[in-house]
Amino acid sequence: MWTLKGASNALKDVSSLFIANFAPSSANRNPEIEAAVIKATNHNNSRVDYRSAQLLFAWIRVSGHYIRPVMSALTTRMEKTRSWTVALKGLMLLHGVFTCKVPAVQKIGRLPFDLSNFKDRKPNMFQHEAFIRSYYTYLNKKSAFMMKHSDDRKEGTLRRGIKERPKQWTMMQHLAWLENLQGLLDMLLEIKPQGEKMKNVLVLEAMNCIMLEIYDIYSRICNGIAAVLVRLYSIGKTEAGMAFLILQKASTQAEVLSRHIDFCRDFGVTKASESPKIVYIRKDDIQQLEQIINRASSPQKAEQLIPNEEDKPTMPVKDNVVIKKPEPMQLGMS
Repeated sequence: MWTLKGASNALKDVSSLFIANFAPSSANRNPEIEAAVIKATNHNNSRVDYRSAQLLFAWIRVSGHYIRPVMSALTTRMEKTRSWTVALKGLMLLHGVFTCKVPAVQKIGRLPFDLSNFKDRKPNMFQHEAFIRSYYTYLNKKSAFMMKHSDDRKEGTLRRGIKERPKQWTMMQHLAWLENLQGLLDMLLEIKPQGEKMKNVLVLEAMNCIMLEIYDIYSRICNGIAAVLVRLYSIGKTEAGMAFLILQKASTQAEVLSRHIDFCRDFGVTKASESPKIVYIRKDDIQQLEQIINRASSPQKAEQLIPNEEDKPTMPVKDNVVIKKPEPMQLGMS
């Protein structure tokens, strides 16, 4: 039903579009991009404007220079709004921008707007506000992580004439990367609707985006741990101790992730039914790794620390199904 409130919100969007159409063009402003951002983040909480979002993603993929006007328009929109609908659509749009595989996206760093204390104009919207804040906190952290990760790779390049090739990471760098990924996964698992009041088209679409992100991050963690286990017997005690803590956390996260997927499936999140098999690390394997670390501190020769093939720790997979890396996150928009 078309209500007075709906008409008022629609008028706000029309007014913003009118102003955007007469905005002067510059390095940070583009009227067409501003209009697309406004349309993609409109006040309608029953539908998502995929076409406008796709248009923005296409611009960014054509040239990384479009990142500046997109982020400028999105920042202006986010700083002005007190509507959870506009804020959530803005975060979903930003999430989609992160999937555009261009170097400029990795250089955004800390987000230029702040929704960590977001408040909706309407009272008693605590659940929606908490959802917005959690989602924003994750995206802000991920953006900073992508920039740091990009800088680390840039610093680790070796020049050969004109070309550059990436330098192999040290084990400590690899383990630090895994720790950061586990931190991101913890934050992702905190983003979930609280109560039936939040069950609408927009929130369910956002949860689909978040579920795809969870699968991607979790897949990277599993692949990273597998790479660590391959090199386990050639690393020092410090690295082994760090790996031990990562395996312990991975074991805990697998249980939390399983419960989270069940919750999302029951709530009606369609992507929760497409989850990969969860990797469970046996306690025996963690204890075995701890024994290896303890032996590494004793005055034994390196050859004595290398176990027999049957003694090496493994990463069992539930139902013997190996986790496959999911397709690039689509966010329902890209």
